[in-house]
Amino acid sequence: MKTHSQLPYWTIAAPILGWLLLAGQRLELGNYYLLLMIPGLLAGVLAAVHHAEVVAHRVGEPYGTLVLAAAVTVIEVALIVSLMLAGGPATAALARDTVFATVMIILNGIVGLCLLMGGSRFGEQNFRQPGVSASLATLAAIVVLTLVLPNYTTSVAGPVYSPSQLAFVAVVSLILYGTFVFVQTVRHRHYFLPEQGADGEEEHAAPPTNRTALISTTLLFVCLGAVVLIAKAISPSVETAVARLGAPATLVGVIIAAIVLLPECLASLRAARSNRLQTSLNLALGSALASIGLSIPAVAIVSLATGWTLTLGIDLKSTVLLILSLMVATLSLGTGRTTVLQGAVHLVIFAVYLFTTIVP
Repeated sequence: MKTHSQLPYWTIAAPILGWLLLAGQRLELGNYYLLLMIPGLLAGVLAAVHHAEVVAHRVGEPYGTLVLAAAVTVIEVALIVSLMLAGGPATAALARDTVFATVMIILNGIVGLCLLMGGSRFGEQNFRQPGVSASLATLAAIVVLTLVLPNYTTSVAGPVYSPSQLAFVAVVSLILYGTFVFVQTVRHRHYFLPEQGADGEEEHAAPPTNRTALISTTLLFVCLGAVVLIAKAISPSVETAVARLGAPATLVGVIIAAIVLLPECLASLRAARSNRLQTSLNLALGSALASIGLSIPAVAIVSLATGWTLTLGIDLKSTVLLILSLMVATLSLGTGRTTVLQGAVHLVIFAVYLFTTIVP
């Protein structure tokens, strides 16, 4: 990871531009102004990726991957909660749609692209299988408990939990995610470190100074704030566009998740291209765990505080695709070695998911 003591000027200008665009909303320039906000959103995302990688390089693995995972989750939780509070009970399924889309995009889209890109360039890539298995086991437990089990409980007719069940599952999600972070960073940290000889050439660059890392940390939060607010500003237009196209409302959740995960995707692909597949998988799977392990408790608190019903259970079609994704991920990442084949399989499942979302 090439890091310089002086940050590129564009990474400083991007968040400033984002906040200026947000301030310009008061001018009420209409839909044309949204066309300016989209490049501002993308610039903020790219700058956030850069600053997160600077901080990650300074603190080292596996702590570095937690930086971007936490950043992405902050964006997602803030966006979902703000949209829920603004939309009221009508947004009961927004959290479910966004979290499910996040899991499918990561498990199949991001992981598939990383495996395909890495396999195309290096033939075969290696990673530490115990760490990835721990991530998948935790992810499978959380995702089934939060998105599948609500369809089969009987205290309240699904796809919702009763208030006590919702509170219990929120606590369980936090416990599972907290235990995973403890294992990743303390108890079995070596499970998540790159294997010797598998580091990419960028890993040998000198780490940034403390001053640069501190500046990047500050700018990272500035970028995240701008990205969240810009995404919230354009979300009504996204919902209107989806409705005009006659597409299902669940497509809104896919679009929100795609925007939120763009920094994660770019960072993971960059690591895979540098033959650092362990870092790619730490980023991707860690982000999926943070997303569902922290987003569900956050929206559960909003639901319990407001009395709104929170729809969590996914339909049968989505359940089949989710189980297939978990099964394929367990098999393809179960040997510690990957090729382009595993990447192609994941991307095909992702294509099926996108197609059946638009054409259910």
